[in-house]
Amino acid sequence: MKLILTQEVTGLGAPGDVVEVKDGYGRNFLIPRGLGTRWTKGGEKQVAQIRAARATREIATLDEAKAIKQRLEQGAVRVTARTGQGGRLFGAITPADVATAVKAGIGQDLDRRKVEIGNPIRAIGSYTVQVRLHAEVSASIDLEVVPEA
Repeated sequence: MKLILTQEVTGLGAPGDVVEVKDGYGRNFLIPRGLGTRWTKGGEKQVAQIRAARATREIATLDEAKAIKQRLEQGAVRVTARTGQGGRLFGAITPADVATAVKAGIGQDLDRRKVEIGNPIRAIGSYTVQVRLHAEVSASIDLEVVPEA
């Protein structure tokens, strides 16, 4: 099955890429979640629009991505969250929470779709989160989850 990706899928491609996937993966996972649409001849216009939107959001050069990586890896980012007994969170820390904390702490805008949290963060503590800045550059952010005052 040929699909046009509408969002980034780790290990598969970026928005605007035309990919060939197994029928079940496309029909049961990618399309229902809005990660891709079926490829058609008329879809080429859609591919151009998606690529243009992606170009405006992405970091332009490799040097710029390396500079941002250096700023992100300098210090820890603090996220406050509501907690219950034993330091467990009400809910979990999401990529959007991480992007907001980075904006507040370091002043760098991040796309929440570029933040990769391995296992869900549901307790107070220190964690490491990956951020894909560029195709060749990935940064590790030290994340401190602290209780709300």
